[in-house]
Amino acid sequence: MSEELPSYYHLHLVSDSTGETLTTIAKAASVQYGCVRPIEHVHPLVRTERQVIRVLKEIEQAPGIVLYTVVHAELSAMIEKRCTELNVPCLAVLQPIMQVFEAYIGAPQTPTVAGQHVLDADYFRRIDALNFTMRHDDGQLPQDLNDADIVILGISRTSKTPTSIYLAQRGYKTANVPIVPSVPIPPALSEDHSAFVVCLVAQADRIAEVRRNRAMVLGDRNLDVYVDRDAILAEIAHSRRICSRHGWPVIDVTRRSVEETAATIIKLHHDRRAGLAATMEQATDV
Repeated sequence: MSEELPSYYHLHLVSDSTGETLTTIAKAASVQYGCVRPIEHVHPLVRTERQVIRVLKEIEQAPGIVLYTVVHAELSAMIEKRCTELNVPCLAVLQPIMQVFEAYIGAPQTPTVAGQHVLDADYFRRIDALNFTMRHDDGQLPQDLNDADIVILGISRTSKTPTSIYLAQRGYKTANVPIVPSVPIPPALSEDHSAFVVCLVAQADRIAEVRRNRAMVLGDRNLDVYVDRDAILAEIAHSRRICSRHGWPVIDVTRRSVEETAATIIKLHHDRRAGLAATMEQATDV
């Protein structure tokens, strides 16, 4: 008879930075084992021997899988040694990747704590994008749309705002504009502009469910009209007609996470830029 699976396991994420990288990697792995629930213990900003000792005591009290990203060799050695003594699995998650880089580039790594979070030009570009996106949420400042990298259109409850914020964190100035059948789209979108425009849609039943939950919590809408399925279908059809008229792509987000939607938008945006660059190059050659 097979051994019964545990209902949960402890997962320790030890980082000398914010722990974002570890959390993302751990989630990508743990979701593959949905029958067992992980109890996460996140230990960020672990940069001294005293902090490592404290973390190791917590691991001893709740043994489980240990994933870590710690640059300093002495601290890494402490973690590895104690985990071996406790007989718990331990992995420096970036080490296999760094070995590939080192072998290919032919140069040793230069350890940098929190190197991905340095206050460089890229960091401030992302902050600028986030500020822009917050100012241009839900159709605000429509006259500035030509300053956006990406403009997201969509009827109510198609995840426009969270998708915009995610794109802003990736460095894209993103504005989102609601599509309302009785309201024309901003004039800036009908004129020449450089922004990449994309429209989000979803199945009517999903939109109705999300709208119903929102209206019940906030009580700010006429529920019968807001969640009427025929009305929602008409809004979706109106959205598609606008996009067809302007040649804007449409993405169905019914079964997509915000991250998947954003990744699709980024790819479409890059493909558009590559196409424009190729066209300009051909024109120059002629």
